[in-house]
Amino acid sequence: MKSTKTALSLLFALATAVAFAPQANAQQAVAGAAHAAPVYKAKSPKLTRDQLDALLAKPDQVVVIDVRRPDEITAIGGFPVYLSIQAKDLEKNAAFIPRDRAVVTVSNHAGRGGAAADLLASKGFKVAGAVGVEDYEAEGGTLTKIAPPAPKPLASAAPTTSKQ
Repeated sequence: MKSTKTALSLLFALATAVAFAPQANAQQAVAGAAHAAPVYKAKSPKLTRDQLDALLAKPDQVVVIDVRRPDEITAIGGFPVYLSIQAKDLEKNAAFIPRDRAVVTVSNHAGRGGAAADLLASKGFKVAGAVGVEDYEAEGGTLTKIAPPAPKPLASAAPTTSKQ
């Protein structure tokens, strides 16, 4: 009788494992998809490392606009020369962007950069495309790490001498 109970327990455990395995695999697939880079949806082209490097070889013909927040730029890195205009401020600062150069917009994986490129293209700018710095680095490109300046020490009150 005891061996029958043990056999039934093992059979139940095996059946449970088999029944829930597809669900666990599906959950793992969903979790893995959540960490994957988002799908690029912009109309402007997403540039590869080689395409960007070719544009950067002609610095007098291109302007790079990084639309990320300053904390993202310092944490991840970026390109050595760029115009920093956050995505939310791009439209109101469009007057400061040169119109005689090809525009490359930059974000982490080109999502915001693509949206920014589309916005600028709709305003008549010559847009070359968008690039993600993390994608660029993954393709073998080198980023410039920008260290924020050290905070300045507070000016201590220097002792004053008074003539008495």
